[in-house]
Amino acid sequence: MADQYLSAQTIERDGKLFRTITEGKATILVPQDAKVGEDTSDDQQVFYNPIQQYNRDLSTLAVKVYGEMLLNKRTENFKMKNTRQGKKRKRDEVEQENSSSNNNNNNNNNGLTEKPTPEQQPVQEQSEKGPVYKPAFKILDALSASGLRALRYALEIPFVTSVTANDLSPSATESIKQNADHNGVTDKITATNDDALALMYRSIAADLSKRDKRGNPSKSYKFDVIDLDPYGTAAPFFDAAVQSVRDDGGLLVITCTDSAVWAGHSYCEKTFALYGGVPVKGMHSHEVALRLILSAIATSGARYGLAIEPLLSLSIDFYTKVFIKVTRSPSAVKFLGAKTMLVYSCDAGCGAWETQPILNSRPFPNKKGNGSFYKHTMAQGPSADRFCQHCGFKMHVSGPMYGGRIHSQDFIHRLLDEIPKSSPEVYKTLPRLEGMLRTALEEYIPGAELPTDVDAKDAEAAVVDNTPFFFIPGKVSSVLSCATPTDDMFRGALMHLGYQVSRSHCRPGSIKTDAPWSTIWWILTEWIKQKSPVKVSKFTKSMAAWKILYRAGIIGQEETPSDDENTNDSVTKTSSSTDVNMAEAEETEEKLPEEEPAPARDELTKKGETEDKPLGEEELRKTLVFNDALVQLGRQRGTRYMRYQVNPHKYWGPMTRAKG
Repeated sequence: MADQYLSAQTIERDGKLFRTITEGKATILVPQDAKVGEDTSDDQQVFYNPIQQYNRDLSTLAVKVYGEMLLNKRTENFKMKNTRQGKKRKRDEVEQENSSSNNNNNNNNNGLTEKPTPEQQPVQEQSEKGPVYKPAFKILDALSASGLRALRYALEIPFVTSVTANDLSPSATESIKQNADHNGVTDKITATNDDALALMYRSIAADLSKRDKRGNPSKSYKFDVIDLDPYGTAAPFFDAAVQSVRDDGGLLVITCTDSAVWAGHSYCEKTFALYGGVPVKGMHSHEVALRLILSAIATSGARYGLAIEPLLSLSIDFYTKVFIKVTRSPSAVKFLGAKTMLVYSCDAGCGAWETQPILNSRPFPNKKGNGSFYKHTMAQGPSADRFCQHCGFKMHVSGPMYGGRIHSQDFIHRLLDEIPKSSPEVYKTLPRLEGMLRTALEEYIPGAELPTDVDAKDAEAAVVDNTPFFFIPGKVSSVLSCATPTDDMFRGALMHLGYQVSRSHCRPGSIKTDAPWSTIWWILTEWIKQKSPVKVSKFTKSMAAWKILYRAGIIGQEETPSDDENTNDSVTKTSSSTDVNMAEAEETEEKLPEEEPAPARDELTKKGETEDKPLGEEELRKTLVFNDALVQLGRQRGTRYMRYQVNPHKYWGPMTRAKG
């Protein structure tokens, strides 16, 4: 029965009244009396959260951009293959003409190679230049609910050939079929009522049973894109997803909304059970969550010789979202151990951390002496003592987690190039999309140059992120109970000392840097000396600030612990039952000498130029002055973007699960 529109918001279909919800180019039908994301205290009959339009806008835009990249690459490969086949056919024809007629009749197919797979076959239509290549592009929306995301994929991505919208709920499957018919995309969308795991594993089994002449599994039943967006964790689907997506550059789009598990330490046993790692208690817990999730996906794929490349990894509102390229590369999988790390955190003290790789991957000269190869060896550990070297509090172990880059600069640039071409009427969250993407782009801090005497792919596979986390000036300042320098002031101080700085998309006011924690604490203690004096009497030896301020010569210099005190009070207890070996640390402390007058910056610069080498950090420290010039140095100029979400309304969040 055709839809009969009663108003802009209500329609009648098959004798029933429905409300319409339009997002992008898609419209879904909701029963007139159903509760839909309006009052989170009541059960929802249809799950629709308007806050997650940003999630769907980002997914659609990213799949569109990546699909264009992937299909362009496949088209080029197809043309190259046809060119090689054409040359071989011509060569064979010449040979056949020079041979006897009998041999010619018997061998007229020698120049043909194996038949292309269904995805590689051109359509039957012929153009003046030959066959037109239109490869298939298949998407699986494994946990589709109302089918809104699948509808947007089918309507807004022109090259999509099929979308499988699956849900375990029979009522949800009927809703998907109804919405597909209403939007006129029944030729592209297939609604299935199945367990997502069963659906993906069946596609794997079908490909394994269908092999080419060389014995390789077919790719005709696998998906180019698999989107997993469950209510909660996506961890149970990782193993099936990495196998059922195409292994020649397929894309996984994975969302996890169980922030209570991965963004804190209250359920560390649950985090380990789901993601194979322990979370961090601290300001950078959301970035740790991304790395825990990536590690779980990477280890799932490594079992089958599948390597992952994170293209974009974001912590958004109450969920995480990652876009991951999957390729079959046993050689790249070998580097996973060196790109997996443990983290030692001083979470109960000053908040500092240290990282340690599980393995080491380093280039060694080969026997011929004409290059190097990567050798994978066990890492030496631990990289941190039992007690924090800065404050003396206990260190706790987190991880293992992914230690490589979590974004692709090239992919983010392509997304940003697509934004001006996109309609604001379709993508209602474009300003926030651009702001978060530019912030993620700015997270990149270059590391050491890649070695040139090894295989380029291996060199790229060995890259790790040497600045995996961020800190927040307000948090570290609170440890020392001092006023907080402005973000520009803090960035300027780090840049003055020769370090690189950026920000993180995870938290406003965050700073990423390649400076060590010792430098961060030195900047803060110097800030206290120059601009923000603290009340010395408020600090006790049981506080995390004591050792940091003592080393800086701000407190405790008049006290010299005697041998008796060191013997009788070797360990100090804190109110939180944290053992702090303060007395042992103080035994090795030496009273800092009085500071000499700082020489002028021009004199040091002249000295550095004379010696023909850059100034070291120790020399640059002597010229650090917290003034307006430092603020100007650290100020990040440019266009202002909407980088971080502002709560759109009261009590917003993930909402309750729909009751089908």
